[in-house]
Amino acid sequence: MAKVRVSSLAKEFGMTSKELLDHLAEMKIPAKSASSALEDAYVSMVKKKLAPVLEARAAEIEAQKQAEKEAAEREEAEKAAAAEAERIEAERRREEERRLSQAAMAAEEAARAAAAEAERAERERAAEAARQAELEAKRRAVPASDSGSRFRSLLDQIAQQEVVLKEKKEAETKKKADADAPRAERGRGRKSDRRGGAPAESAASAPRSRRSNSAPVVPAGMDVPAPEKAGRGGKKRRGGQQADQHNDHYSRMAREAEEYSRERVLEEARAAVEEASRESTGRRKKRKEKREREAAQMREEKKIEEALAQGVNPEDLDAVRVSQGVTVQELAEALDVSPNDIIKRLFLLGTPLTMTQSMSDDLVELVADDLGRQIKIVTPEEENTFSFYDDPKDLKPRPPVVTVMGHVDHGKTSLLDAIRHTGVATHEAGGITQHIGASQVMINGRQITFVDTPGHEAFTAMRARGAKITDVVVLVVAADDGVMPQTVEAINHSKAAGVPIVVAVNKCDKPDANPDRVRQELVEYGVIPEEWGGQNMFVNVSARQKTGIDDLLETILLQADVLELKANPDTFASGYIIEAKLDRGRGPVATVLVNRGTLHVGDTLVAGMSYGRVRAMLDQHGNNVKEAKPSDAVEILGLNSVPAAGDEFRVFEDERDARDLAEQRSLKARIEEQNKVKHVTLETLFSEMSENELAELNLVVKADVQGSIEALADALGKMDQSEVRINIIHSAVGAISETDVVLAAASNAIIIGFGVRPQGKARDLAEKENVQIKTYSIIYKAIEDIDAARVGLLKPTEEEVRTGEAEVRETFRVPKVGLIAGCMVTEGEIERTDSVRVVRDGVVVFDGSFASMRRFKDDVKSVKAGYECGLGIEKFQDIKVGDILEAYKVVEVARTE
Repeated sequence: MAKVRVSSLAKEFGMTSKELLDHLAEMKIPAKSASSALEDAYVSMVKKKLAPVLEARAAEIEAQKQAEKEAAEREEAEKAAAAEAERIEAERRREEERRLSQAAMAAEEAARAAAAEAERAERERAAEAARQAELEAKRRAVPASDSGSRFRSLLDQIAQQEVVLKEKKEAETKKKADADAPRAERGRGRKSDRRGGAPAESAASAPRSRRSNSAPVVPAGMDVPAPEKAGRGGKKRRGGQQADQHNDHYSRMAREAEEYSRERVLEEARAAVEEASRESTGRRKKRKEKREREAAQMREEKKIEEALAQGVNPEDLDAVRVSQGVTVQELAEALDVSPNDIIKRLFLLGTPLTMTQSMSDDLVELVADDLGRQIKIVTPEEENTFSFYDDPKDLKPRPPVVTVMGHVDHGKTSLLDAIRHTGVATHEAGGITQHIGASQVMINGRQITFVDTPGHEAFTAMRARGAKITDVVVLVVAADDGVMPQTVEAINHSKAAGVPIVVAVNKCDKPDANPDRVRQELVEYGVIPEEWGGQNMFVNVSARQKTGIDDLLETILLQADVLELKANPDTFASGYIIEAKLDRGRGPVATVLVNRGTLHVGDTLVAGMSYGRVRAMLDQHGNNVKEAKPSDAVEILGLNSVPAAGDEFRVFEDERDARDLAEQRSLKARIEEQNKVKHVTLETLFSEMSENELAELNLVVKADVQGSIEALADALGKMDQSEVRINIIHSAVGAISETDVVLAAASNAIIIGFGVRPQGKARDLAEKENVQIKTYSIIYKAIEDIDAARVGLLKPTEEEVRTGEAEVRETFRVPKVGLIAGCMVTEGEIERTDSVRVVRDGVVVFDGSFASMRRFKDDVKSVKAGYECGLGIEKFQDIKVGDILEAYKVVEVARTE
């Protein structure tokens, strides 16, 4: 670690350089200025000494931040309250204005009605006064003498009654016309009546009265005095003019009042409408948005209720589910459209397909989007999984599931033994864990479920499965060994699953333990301790001395509290198969981890291609239990076959539904297995012939648990199979039976038994059929033997072995033979059957074989170093003095890898 300047350290501590220099002076650490550099030892000392100060300052800063946050929240609340009060006051003002406007409109309407009623009453009084004045004038026109008795005849009375009836009839007609006609028409009608109606009536009635009163008694030669007639006519005209003046005055007043009221009311109405429109635009928009939100919320609640009834995610209700690689015909059936519509769209996209051709995921999404449909593409891995949705109101706290991971022999199971006070590690073959184990412990009244995963590299898949079903990962690293390859794999699996990591530095009791080195190595892989500014909690423990166990458990519970783990226990159960095996007396036995709902004895469930009714449930101690709640790990009995480790299980109400689903999955798996067979065609004939030359090693694998088969298959798949192909033709859980031997004999295979033994009849049949059975209890022993068998089947390699060297001293030409080189053997021993290279000035000029080898006149088979000989080279006559002849052989060497 490089030196650290005082200024950088002060910035890290959140203080000024002067304050840090004062602290350094108190600790007597040499530092002159902010640019002074401190050694690592001083930095560690400063961090340790200033830890309380930094914590207090951090607490003060946190309290200040909290106070500022609370002040901001209070200010925000006050602003919200003020805004709400202002809104309420504005609403009240608008309501008051609306009420006053309505009251004003009502008052105006009442005034208009009163004015109309007053006008009608005044008109009636004017008409009545005019009529009375006319009658009075008629009475005055008659002399006051005894001639009155002469005019009171029957004819006068009849004429007087006719005049009265006619006036009444005209008055009723006028009232009816005034009620039906518009006001303007009524005004014009009234004006016309006042101008011409009353004089006409007077003129018509006056002659009639005069005739009826004077005709029978006045003599023919007698003249009526003119002044008396003029006086009577003048009185009548003056009375009519007065009535007309009264009528015109009241009519003009009524018209003015009506026009004034109408204009004022219209202006006030326009202003009120504009103000209401301007002020209520925002309210209408808010009310509309509120109604839309309420409708969307109601639809969402209805959708959630339907999802809860079906036990699925609400997002999956509207989506059409199709399998990956769906054909055009299948997609058309799923979307309920014509296949021609999809083919037409594919043609427009530039990818014409037929009805039986598969579509890529992108094409499926493009076609569904163009059709306006929501679609969900289901991968083969998702087809065997279930989707659930729980109402947040139904969720309750659940215990954490903790997975212990790490390198082999770093003390994972020993640490669990210290926690559970058991001795599992002493019973494991070879001292290592061969399969996943689940157990539960109670700590301070709280439950923790531990899942132990093997640490050997062969169990990579099992570790990955353990990381997917866990809430917290406890990474065990030996303090004397440090970070190892399987430790890195465990970190990668945990990060891929998004699971928090708690590091347990084990074996701290050993003399060569160095926990700080473990922390430094883990920092390179992104696992940073909290005391160094990271997010991972570290605990130093010793499984052998049982120290630090309580701190580790408290750290696990603290991490679980941060996660706020919850599940719905009041529904049908679902979870994962941790491990499965075939027991001789109990049949298929599966270890399950419940992550949702409650599993009861008698429930029907499906796990992968297996199904059955739970006949019994056992806890980690072998005791019978009636139910298993979320985060509980139990063994169940009653399945029809051994499920695969890692399969997801779900409880069904109807056993027929469970059986149908399991059978559909089994049928689909068989079809996929059959489709894997490659048929030879003209195009692949040459490649198939080349592949048939490869050596094959066929295996029949039997194991005690399903996870061991998976781990062994994963390890064998990592071997080099370019020259030797390793085929697992059959694998199953259980003892080695006669059927396995017959299959191995027919396929020329070797039987590998892991944790199981052959039955008596199977052993006898294997000896008879000469089938090899190899049994193991430790996984890497089996891998080593299989690798050795694979290497034994490899083709031997060819290597060149240098046998000797000769120098050309002289050349001789022999008739019918050619050029002969007189040589001295300088190294090794040259044989007649060796190959030879001619080297001239360090360059190979020819590579061939010997044609002849003689000493003196005799043919020889070999010549040793220090002897002379004559050598002839086949098909090469350009030998010169000074050339070096290198003799070598090509031999086959057995392959080691």
